[in-house]
Parts: sequence; structure tokens; C-alpha cells
Amino acid sequence: MRLIESQGLTKIYKREGRWFSSSANEAMPAVDRVSLHVEKGETLGLVGESGSGKSTLARLLLGLEKATEGRLLFRGEDMTRWGFRRLRNIRGRMQMVFQNSYSSFDPLFTVEKIVGEPLSNYGNITARERRRIVLESLDMVGLGAAYAGRYPHELSGGQLQRVNIARALVLQPELLVCDEPFSSLDFKLRRQILTLLEELKRRLGLSYLFITHDLSAVSRFCDRVAVMYRGQIVETLPGARIAEETLHPYTRSLLDAVPVQDPRLRRSKTGRPPGEPALLRGDNIIRGCRFCSRCPAAMPVCYTVEPALERKRPSHQAACHLYAHEAEGKPNLPNC
Repeated sequence: MRLIESQGLTKIYKREGRWFSSSANEAMPAVDRVSLHVEKGETLGLVGESGSGKSTLARLLLGLEKATEGRLLFRGEDMTRWGFRRLRNIRGRMQMVFQNSYSSFDPLFTVEKIVGEPLSNYGNITARERRRIVLESLDMVGLGAAYAGRYPHELSGGQLQRVNIARALVLQPELLVCDEPFSSLDFKLRRQILTLLEELKRRLGLSYLFITHDLSAVSRFCDRVAVMYRGQIVETLPGARIAEETLHPYTRSLLDAVPVQDPRLRRSKTGRPPGEPALLRGDNIIRGCRFCSRCPAAMPVCYTVEPALERKRPSHQAACHLYAHEAEGKPNLPNC
């Protein structure tokens, strides 16, 4: 069953005002015609460079921002044009684990008040019942009652992220959106939090949208992966097979950027595609593939025709002209 689904979701920001030149008053697409879904009990990884539109897409899926175009469905029900009150009824079933735990907490709140705040906002329960749920949630993430009276500045980075997860769990959500949950943690703490998320998924039957720019944890944690570039999804494939079966040159460049301990196994010296992303406004919008200016295997058609996200192999989609005949068993493999 599809828990949440987007269909052609688009978000365009406009820069307006007399302080900008006329050339600046143009549409800025942050998310462009994105169609994806998260199945119940599934972990979908969303990867891409900073600025590719991952966090904006997450806010659209949670109803924190309104889409310019497209549809958004939760359990098959169209919630695209719902107002605040109607969204509030299901928002507790979709919660977010923020990137920077410390900045998302009120420094004057104790851990108990931080974790219990959603219960105060979404439910009418007694203080005794709220405390019971808070302590249960802290226990689920590996923190006991001893941490309930502490303040954010008294906790380590790993403990702060556990509090962040506990706060998201108190409303018993079906979907957790994790936006770069490891960005402020060292390698050891990343493994601990990743193990915790895996355990919570098994115990509670959670679904995850796991947003990251680091592919090192994707193959272990994600059932499927969607790769995002300049506001568009350019490839989707099973997470466990991303290193072996990726097709799109952009995904390959992301894999090259993953640190490898053995120098003999490193795939690239640069770890990133050449050049910078093209501007996406006014006359500068690329009419073809948005990655063509940085792609080492770009062909003339890439500059004029936008590739569609199409099925190339079972459970595998890619938007790339290099694999126009992949489904027929005749891949035009790039030499890169």
C-alpha cells in the first residue's frame, strides 16, 4: 500500500521587489514535476547534492509548504488543497527528524518538555499520561527517565539526536522524514543512530523518507533510492544494488564521492562531476538534460531534448539518453 505519493509535484519560488533588477524577477523551480511514493513499511532514500531540492520536497510532502502544481496523496486521499485545520488531523501521522537537533530545541525547555510538546499541541491528555508517554518514548531511543530533567546544553550530539527521534515518536506516526539526520555526528554516532532507526522500524512498523547527500549508508538502510538533481528525480533503483546497477552518470559521480579506505578501490580522483550546476531561470534554463553541462558522456541530444524518467530494468528507472534502448537489451553504454 502506498502511504504517501506525489504526482507531478512542483514548487516555484519567485523573487519580486524593486530592489532586484528585472532579470531577477523570474521563476525559480526548486522542485520540478516530481512523482514518487513511499510504501507502508518501506525506507525510501532521497539523495543528491546540497541545493538539489531534497528538503523542499520533504516540506511539500509534509504539508509544511504549498505546492505550485501537482498532487499529494496520503493513503490514497488527495490532500493537495487541504487547509491548515484539515492537515492538522493527519500531520501527527507524519513527523520529521530535523538535521540540526540543537537548533530545533528551545534551550530553556527540559528534555521532558521538548519530547512532550507535540502531545500538548495535538492531544488533550493529562499531565500524568503525557509524562508516561514521554518516558516510554525516551526509553525506546535508549534514554531513560534520568534524562527527562536535563536541558539541551547538557547532552551530547548523539543524545540530542535521540531526543529528536523521541519527540517525533510520541504521536505514534506512520511516516518519519529524516532530513540529513547524521550531518552533525561523527562516524561512530552515525552507526549508533542508524542501528536505532533500523530497530524502531522493526518494532513499530515505521516508514521512512531518508534524506541525505551521503550514499555510504543507503545500501544498508534503504529499500529504494531516488536520486535528485536540480529539482528533478533522475534515477530510482533498489538501495542494495545502487553500487552495482546505477545507470545515471550523476549517480555515479555521487558514488565516486563516497570515501573508500582502500586506495585501490577508489573510482575517481575528483569525487564530483566537473563544473557547476547550470542556472535554472529565464533564458538560462537548459532545454535538454539538466546534467548535460557537467556530464562526461553528454551527446548532442542531451542539450536539446529533456530525457524522461522511464523504466530501464525491473524496479529501476532512469532519465538518461545514454540508456534509451536499455529496456530492449541494447544499452548505449557511456565510456566514462
